Amino acid sequence: MWSHQSNILILLSSSTRSQSQSQSQSQCLILRRHYCLWSMKKDPDLESALSRNRRWIVNNQIKNIILRYPNNEIPIETLQKKFKTLDLQGKANNWISKYPSCFELHQRNCCLTKRLMNLVHEEESLKDSLEPVFAQRLAKLLMLSFNKTLNVIKINEIKNSLGFPDDYLIRIVPKYPDLFRIVNESGRRSSMAVELLHWNPNFAVSAVEASALKNGVEPNFSCCLPSSWVKSLEKFRDFESVPYISPYSDPRVLVEGSKEMEKRNVGLVHELLSLTLWKKASIMKLGHFRREFLLPDKLNVLLLKHPGIFYVSNKYRIYTVLLREGYVGSQLVDKDPLVVVKEKFGELMQEGLHEYNQRRRLVNIEKKRNKGVPLTRVDEDVMKGRRRRRSSENSDQDDDGVVGGENSSNLGGLLDPEERKRFYKVLFDDDGS
Repeated sequence: MWSHQSNILILLSSSTRSQSQSQSQSQCLILRRHYCLWSMKKDPDLESALSRNRRWIVNNQIKNIILRYPNNEIPIETLQKKFKTLDLQGKANNWISKYPSCFELHQRNCCLTKRLMNLVHEEESLKDSLEPVFAQRLAKLLMLSFNKTLNVIKINEIKNSLGFPDDYLIRIVPKYPDLFRIVNESGRRSSMAVELLHWNPNFAVSAVEASALKNGVEPNFSCCLPSSWVKSLEKFRDFESVPYISPYSDPRVLVEGSKEMEKRNVGLVHELLSLTLWKKASIMKLGHFRREFLLPDKLNVLLLKHPGIFYVSNKYRIYTVLLREGYVGSQLVDKDPLVVVKEKFGELMQEGLHEYNQRRRLVNIEKKRNKGVPLTRVDEDVMKGRRRRRSSENSDQDDDGVVGGENSSNLGGLLDPEERKRFYKVLFDDDGS
């Protein structure tokens, strides 16, 4: 980490030799401070968790785009135009062909497969049953705010992280008139807000307090650091010497800059992340709520100061904070029912990608045969797998009507690691992890 910073500083000083020495030193100090604030030792497991989430984000966006169009079909030319907003390159037709389990083409119109539509219906049905949970989650969010009111535009920034349906304003808020109301003093759409009407003490229990009550102990934060992090562990023990302060308590009684205020701020971010599906959030989006939640201006400093509680990542050049205790390795400890459904979509996407790669391998094998090139043992195994799948399809054809379709029991295994690494490197311009 420091060698990387040093290289940057050396390059900077060499490019400004003509300037005064004091000005160069000032610039170096600014850069050093910047890189120090945003440095955190990488955790491979948590970085992997972020990679896994990213893999289906783009296809989820495509799915939502298709669902907004009449008959849930979108002309492939129209989808091509939307690729720029998705930061995608290449032809939409080629992209769609890589996920035959999710998308299919009918007369130049792209639509969802029956299996993906079944998952869409399953998710919508689940959201209907979870409306009381969403109402409680929204109430807790408002209870964390200073004046118990939040701007709709800002709520929309994190609604997906909280699992809220897109139409939560007309689907949930009106059903709980004793809890919420829509306010708009100026009449402008940008000033529309949701206000909490009733303080429910049962909701004003943080995740830390709920865990403490369950285990019969005093409320404290969990520290998820190895024993080798001696200095960080010492700082954490010093931090824990200050009594826990509920994020739902009135912060006006606390002194700005005090240890008690820091304790409250850490507790509030902890509670916000606990309310999310993936126990993570964009730091930039959390920063939008500084005024409403009375968070410090330098939120990144607060998060990096507590590496045992939070993990800060710059995966895909987006600063994200994860709740360490929410994960064991790269797996979520407690999966929200919505997460389970979303993971099914990821599995379906992976199945289609595997199928696509299998077909591409078969094409390459046919080219070898035509050129008289001897087949390798791997090539022979691929051909044997193709014959087995054909035999299976003749007896039990796939109900999606996908050419070459196969159920999960016939997949045989994940696609080649090197090929997968190369594939994601092209898609997301990252290290392919």
